[in-house]
Amino acid sequence: MDFTEFVLSQLPAPPGRVLEVGCGRGELALALDARGYEVVAVDPEAPEGPIFRRTTIEELDDPRPFDRAVASFSLHHVSDLDRALDKLVGLLATDGLVIVDEFGWDLLDKMTAARYNLDRREWEAEHADLHGFQHLRDGLERRFSEHHFSWEPYLSRHVALDEDEERRLIQAGEIPALAFRFVGSPR
Repeated sequence: MDFTEFVLSQLPAPPGRVLEVGCGRGELALALDARGYEVVAVDPEAPEGPIFRRTTIEELDDPRPFDRAVASFSLHHVSDLDRALDKLVGLLATDGLVIVDEFGWDLLDKMTAARYNLDRREWEAEHADLHGFQHLRDGLERRFSEHHFSWEPYLSRHVALDEDEERRLIQAGEIPALAFRFVGSPR
């Protein structure tokens, strides 16, 4: 299931209030807005438009609670993960959910790197300033009660590998999953 479909499966009926953290070019935010959700999408380089705010999650100032907060491949970039996750807890309604799509760059093993001609030293140097899997997972678990966790394909986004084939290889234990989805409610 692609991430937009997954997010939609976790949302209340419109006009629920949704925060997107690290919206990038805004594709997900625009799709949710088109379906009738009240969306606030933050990113330091967010596009122009009424639903977008050029800021970080840590600096977001919004007094009204959100029904859902969505973070897709953005939390590993925040400078202070604890501060960002605490902010998310504070922005969610009492019955709110956080929906996360992330990856653990540090889960790439030597065999998988060799299989796909990935230079592990270069990979590690490129990702060294990002939060790794365990830091992300621990931070989420301390603040949110888990409703869903699944391992997801990641390499097929970057190397010549079909996503279905990657999923099969993960399930067979031939390669590690690098991406994951997490859904949880504030503790």
